[in-house]
Amino acid sequence: MVLALEFPPINELVRWRDLFPYFNKVAIIAILAALVSILIFLLAARKDATKAPRGVRNLAEIIIEFVEDQIVMPTMGRDGLKFTPFLLSLFLFIYLCNLPGIIPVIYMPATARLAIPLFLALVVWIVFVGVGIAKQGLGYFGHLIWPPGVPVALKPLVGLIELVSTILVRPFSLTVRLFANMFAGHILLVTFSLLTEELIGSSTFALKPLAILPFFMLLFITSFEVLVGFLQAYIFAMLAGVYIGTSQHPEH
Repeated sequence: MVLALEFPPINELVRWRDLFPYFNKVAIIAILAALVSILIFLLAARKDATKAPRGVRNLAEIIIEFVEDQIVMPTMGRDGLKFTPFLLSLFLFIYLCNLPGIIPVIYMPATARLAIPLFLALVVWIVFVGVGIAKQGLGYFGHLIWPPGVPVALKPLVGLIELVSTILVRPFSLTVRLFANMFAGHILLVTFSLLTEELIGSSTFALKPLAILPFFMLLFITSFEVLVGFLQAYIFAMLAGVYIGTSQHPEH
């Protein structure tokens, strides 16, 4: 008995077919994530402020408090509260882009496409470099190239490492961390979903009961990906906060 499992081409798993030129289902997921994020706060803003928060407004306040208490304050302190809208937008958008990765049939987080994590990482890079220049002027780059508090003999080496790390490695690491984690989960879910489907539809009756094994793995990985989707959104926003915080306070 040989099970002929036909795995789809990797391009289909990564790209999905275009609905029309340059627009596919991944783009729809990203657009819906942005629209849902906006809708949550538009609906929350319409509620009567004199009443106790409930429903959508309660949800919006919980998200805001979480971002302030768990992301902004630990990374930037009270000085960073003005960046709450930015980090809140990052966190919520990434999380909503990650969610479709656990929805049967879709099994595709928008962040499993390299373009979206790369774009978000570049936005973060522009913000923290912009904050550094706004706070320190061109001295921001001077602190990177010639870091204070380092022995003079080591300044050239440490400065080169710091410059490369800040300008190149940070956006690259942000991109790869989010993309790789979400893409790996996507591949695992697709694999066990296909294996379950093939075993159930097998013409060999003896193979059908074996479908329970990949099915339980599918349930386990789906539950795990719920946590991974949240953690990746949290880590991305947290690191963005750390980078902005170091741009505001070069001594740290």
